[in-house]
Amino acid sequence: MSMLSLTPLRAQSLQKGKASYYSKRATGARTSSGERLHHDSLTCAHRTHPFGTKLKVTNPANGKSVIVRVTDRGPFGRGRIIDLSWRAAKELGILTQGVAIVSVVPVDTTIIPFRPNENIELPELDFSNSNFMNGIRPEWHEMKATMKTHKNTIPKKQVNKTTKPKSTSNTNEKANKKSANRDKDIDELNNKPNTSRVYSKRNHSIPK
Repeated sequence: MSMLSLTPLRAQSLQKGKASYYSKRATGARTSSGERLHHDSLTCAHRTHPFGTKLKVTNPANGKSVIVRVTDRGPFGRGRIIDLSWRAAKELGILTQGVAIVSVVPVDTTIIPFRPNENIELPELDFSNSNFMNGIRPEWHEMKATMKTHKNTIPKKQVNKTTKPKSTSNTNEKANKKSANRDKDIDELNNKPNTSRVYSKRNHSIPK
């Protein structure tokens, strides 16, 4: 009875039959899983395997094999067991044939973790001691103390006080005032009745 029950499971795991492939013109078409078909992707269509299952397809004529992912349903042609993408058919070397005999087997991607070591020694913690929690400091507390110390060691930036340039308006006012006083002195000398000499405004030298 056990041998009879295992026979159909083994037959389902390995399939042999004809394989065809999608044309490049089918690129962009929506598959049964909802994904868009692309000719350069390693995908396939299968009638029974769930979407996302990885299958290893082998061409017994040349020994080449490729791993593809199920994204569509089909093929529905008689004698065909799988429809490959254009890239997968190229990897198997069946582009010129169109239809070829292949073998299909699911790939087991389950990763079994290693058994942990049983001789792991854990440290003993004395929770009865009241000073136990005082020795535990959170990481953020250590970072805060470090930042505070670093901030105190950074020298303050010295700001150079720039002297404002003296305004040229004051110098111009002084020069104009000096020129006006000089013209006034020349006018006073020219207006004296008993003076023997007459000074012109063009003469900028004033006699002492």
